[in-house]
Amino acid sequence: MLNEIRYEYFESVDSTNDRIKSRAHEEESQGLVISAGQQTAGKGRIGRKWESPSHDSIATSMLLRPDEIKLEAIPTITVVAAMAVRDALYRIYGLDGQIKWPNDIVIGGKKICGILTEMEMKDNKVWFVVVGIGVNVHNRTFPEDIAFKATSVDLELEKVGGGQGHREELTKEIWNSFKKYYNIFIETQDMTGLKEEYEKHLANRGNRVRIEDHENSYEAVALGINEKGELIVEVDSEERIIRTGEVSVRGIYGYV
Repeated sequence: MLNEIRYEYFESVDSTNDRIKSRAHEEESQGLVISAGQQTAGKGRIGRKWESPSHDSIATSMLLRPDEIKLEAIPTITVVAAMAVRDALYRIYGLDGQIKWPNDIVIGGKKICGILTEMEMKDNKVWFVVVGIGVNVHNRTFPEDIAFKATSVDLELEKVGGGQGHREELTKEIWNSFKKYYNIFIETQDMTGLKEEYEKHLANRGNRVRIEDHENSYEAVALGINEKGELIVEVDSEERIIRTGEVSVRGIYGYV
């Protein structure tokens, strides 16, 4: 179980995930969160770079040491983290985001959050897990290649009457929500206790999506997730399981 959360903040780091890894190697205990005003070498999924402009976005990572966790359950932690970000944005700002499977938070069809979970093994067991979260807060412009599909807390608040995000407040709310969801997850090491809530916010549930893998792409209907957090789709009247990290899921008519 995750009991306590301890916070450390730096003005600038290479990567909050890498800082957590260094501390994990020094036998730091579970629950440490490292956040930064700027990341110079942040990473996203599938080797992508995650930009963290100075003091515009949240860059934060947590150290987990799940005792005796099954290796196959590790990817599901990313799904749990997505629920925490969505929950925090709604609780503080009333921003009702959707989860684009497995772990992107989208508002108005645009991405506001990125999540990267990494782990290391020792003696054939999971030694530690790092959950890294990046959220666009004050960002008003984005790199050209992602501008069409990116948004921020401030930009979304403008659409509903104004206001500004607060990075420290949102960071702490995210990790408090994560603690709640993670402790439900860790009891069964799957999505049994969280599946219903996750599916309620799943973007494109019941709609056609395009599944893009390394070899081909095809259309399917998104049905929901299973207990492992894997996406269930229907193709030619047959159900098919899409595994985390195996594909990119795109809406037929846009990013979502």
